[in-house]
Amino acid sequence: MKFVAFERAKQGTGASRRLRITGRTPGIVYGGTGDALLIEIDHNSLFHAIKKEAFHASILEMELGGQDHKVLLRDLQMHPFKQQILHIDFQRVEATTRMTVKVPLHYSGEEDSPAVKAENCLVNHVLTELTVSCFPADIPEFIAVNLSGLKKGTSLHVKDITLPKGVKFVAKGQVNPVLVSVTAIVEEVEAAPAAGAAAANPKAAAGKAAAAAKDAAKPAAKAPAKKK
Repeated sequence: MKFVAFERAKQGTGASRRLRITGRTPGIVYGGTGDALLIEIDHNSLFHAIKKEAFHASILEMELGGQDHKVLLRDLQMHPFKQQILHIDFQRVEATTRMTVKVPLHYSGEEDSPAVKAENCLVNHVLTELTVSCFPADIPEFIAVNLSGLKKGTSLHVKDITLPKGVKFVAKGQVNPVLVSVTAIVEEVEAAPAAGAAAANPKAAAGKAAAAAKDAAKPAAKAPAKKK
């Protein structure tokens, strides 16, 4: 993806606030051999760009002063309740430097798996992205994961999938985290209507039983005597 940026002369809270009023978003580009560079980007164009997955997980072409620069999105600050981007950070990309990036996971095939088709199970996507390390040229836009082989009572871990060439998983706390888990759906047996009503209102059911017992204990009414 490609976007246009402009050099920003002023910095500071006040300058950034005035910049946002004009419809621009302040940002910064850092890393590599160059110095940190202050930039500004048209907010409307940027707001539409961040809705695309590729903007977050691929190398971007930034046009600045008539030249193209390869950068990677590193941080995005949003307003607490407004649909407004407050600040954005990019990192320069150098071909000979390995980078650590988050790549989205694209799952497919779960509806064809034995777990879903034959065993009445629910498939849970535990992770939606992976942190990986690779050279810029090897950064994948996404990692495809086929779930057609899932079975009841199983789970899928990082070591169960094949990562793209040149891509290595970066463990942060868990060496082999769960990507997908499979759980059986418990079917509830529907109780009889009468039993269900009694369970829902036990006091009313007990009252009705007591009244019936009381009526049964009453003596039968005598027939009126005949007049002579």
